[in-house]
Amino acid sequence: MSRYLVAACICLWAGLAQAFDPFVVRDIRVEGIQRIEAGTVFSYLPVKVGETMTEEKAATAIKALFATGFFKDVRLEVQRDVLIVMVEERPAVAQIDFIGNKEFDKDALRKGLREVGLTEGRSFDKALLDQAEQEIKRQYLARGRYGASVVTTVTPLERNRVGVSFSINEGDVTKIHEINIIGNKAFREKDLLQQFVLQPPGWLTWYTKNDQYSKQKLSGDLESLRSFYLNNGYLEFAIDSTQVSITPDKRNIYITVNITEGDKYSVSDVKLGGELLLPEAELRKMIELKAGDTFSREKLSESTKKITDRLGNEGYAFANANAVPELDKAAKRVALTIMIDPGRRVYVRRVNISGNNRSRDEVIRRELRQLEGAYYDGDKIQKSKLRLDRLGYFTDVEVDTPAVPGTSDQVDVDFKVKEKPTGAITLGAGFSSTEKLILSGSITQENIFGSGKHVTASLSTSKINRNISLSYTNPYYTVDGVSRGFDVYDRRTDASLLGLGYYTTSTLGGGVRYGVPLTEVDNLGFGLGLENTKIGVDSTSPQLYQDFVSIFGNNNTGIPATIGWIRDQRDSALTPTRGTMIRANVEAGLPGGTLKYYKLTEQVQWYYPISRTYTLLLNGEIGAADGFGGKPLPFYKNYYAGGVASVRGYDSYSLGPRDSTDSIIGGNKRLVGNAEFMFPMPGAGIDRSMRLSLFLDGGQVYGADEKIRLSELRYSTGMAFIWNSPLGPLRLSYGKPLNAKAGDRIQHLQFQFGQVF
Repeated sequence: MSRYLVAACICLWAGLAQAFDPFVVRDIRVEGIQRIEAGTVFSYLPVKVGETMTEEKAATAIKALFATGFFKDVRLEVQRDVLIVMVEERPAVAQIDFIGNKEFDKDALRKGLREVGLTEGRSFDKALLDQAEQEIKRQYLARGRYGASVVTTVTPLERNRVGVSFSINEGDVTKIHEINIIGNKAFREKDLLQQFVLQPPGWLTWYTKNDQYSKQKLSGDLESLRSFYLNNGYLEFAIDSTQVSITPDKRNIYITVNITEGDKYSVSDVKLGGELLLPEAELRKMIELKAGDTFSREKLSESTKKITDRLGNEGYAFANANAVPELDKAAKRVALTIMIDPGRRVYVRRVNISGNNRSRDEVIRRELRQLEGAYYDGDKIQKSKLRLDRLGYFTDVEVDTPAVPGTSDQVDVDFKVKEKPTGAITLGAGFSSTEKLILSGSITQENIFGSGKHVTASLSTSKINRNISLSYTNPYYTVDGVSRGFDVYDRRTDASLLGLGYYTTSTLGGGVRYGVPLTEVDNLGFGLGLENTKIGVDSTSPQLYQDFVSIFGNNNTGIPATIGWIRDQRDSALTPTRGTMIRANVEAGLPGGTLKYYKLTEQVQWYYPISRTYTLLLNGEIGAADGFGGKPLPFYKNYYAGGVASVRGYDSYSLGPRDSTDSIIGGNKRLVGNAEFMFPMPGAGIDRSMRLSLFLDGGQVYGADEKIRLSELRYSTGMAFIWNSPLGPLRLSYGKPLNAKAGDRIQHLQFQFGQVF
């Protein structure tokens, strides 16, 4: 007589088990499976053939099989010592579809559902539907759509499958209608709201999305508000409460922040305590707060950071500098004591690198300034990280300095990099008020075979210029960081479209160049090349051009040599706000070629942060050129000025000498200066990728028989818009000449735009 057992999971399916005597399992069979492998079922059974089956093991088996989520029913039967596992599988999710979604694409929604366990190919569980709906709503809430609703439909399909469809009503975007700050007395609400990223709808919020409520953004804004008060001396400032309310139609959000300002404190004294190690005079130079100053948390934090960083440079990796305040509430003054605890001096045991699956280990290590076995140096570690960031091979570089277990004076330095593709095939298009439509394309490999070497082939063409080039650079030609590169190029120019009088040039050449790092911010470069230039003129060309061709011919060979020095101390190459950049360059046509000339150019840029959002830029450029050895300066090597890159408001290349036919012929001396006050686009918050500026430009080009006279400078003023857009950089300016003279060519609106796609 066969024995029959139906057991249920302990606690969940109690009461369904039937008692039986323990028996030795002669065989195990699985029935009812369609998609699930029998081996999966066997892996969850607590008993195998030849072992003894008990009621306890039966309950454990059922509980384990239900816990997999694969089955909606599980039974155990016993026939003649054969254990039969009978299961009923849950249906599989065959497809997931969305209806009505416009804010998100389907892949983004599917990714969110995958995180809660609902995805195509997995077993269907009704319990997950509610979580799936909440996940979809969460994504819409993050975009400010508080009125979004979701209706789910499950459709049975053949072969024990189901289709899941989510019908989404996105509703309207909920906007921040008003932000109120209550309790402020020292500052206007308007000034306080400038510290916020969140804001009511404005003419640019369609792009920034800052009018859409976000809990994370609000938390950041409240911290910015707190920092603003603490940086202005309000030590007892407090945020009492924050209310966020939404209208019944879920279209508008109101935010109210209640604050208590407290009193404004000044600094009565700043003392140093603890173990100083370094001379007190040196440490005091790092303290930005002085007696009599208004208290500023920002300056205090910067002071303690400078002290700990300085100690870190001496090997004290775990140094602490904490400020202890003593409040005199009656006098509204605070005395600060900065307690210094350097800890023990630390050595670096190992420098470890991970994540570089493509880049060779030596390519990374040669950029590092922190050495194994040396004292820990925080400055060298940060320089190492910065150098790795500047390589352009990685999307992220992380540095960690874990203590070595069992020691108190050793650390490891772990660099973890995340590589990005360094090869690219790009097509480009741009438009400028000078060259009109510009098309370009290139094939680039910045880290060929993981060696750090750079190869580029490129083509760009417009109505005025066409350039074809191939370049190769080895940034570590020597172990000391001397770089070497080769260039081959074919350049063609039609200057008639620039108003320079008719001439064309076709230059075929190549060269070798070297770069020598002098310091972390200084680089010396020099190169030597060979090029052949064919010149085209006709009877309409300026007489200067015709005379040059008649004397030297229309086919010239040059041996250009260059030497240049650059010091770049800017905080960013794309959107700098502080620092300087100095360039000095000499180009010369050496004896041996038919062209003998020199060109000297120097540029100085200075960025000064007036505040967190306002930056002053001062730029100056000067250039001088001439021929030597009885040769004149080739006219196509002349300087020009005017346009979006020099003196805005004047037509491109239009400033400087002209011939008797009023054709622009350029000159051998150039002077340009710019003063620019840059600030964020209203409505863009603190986004530095989009900025406006007020500018004052001045410049002029002088001929060989002219002296540089400041009275001849042309000036302009106006406003510019600068945007590092997702499609490429855009520069748009409106300039008004201040001292234009008769014959000057005026162009108020000028722009330049490029994109890579």
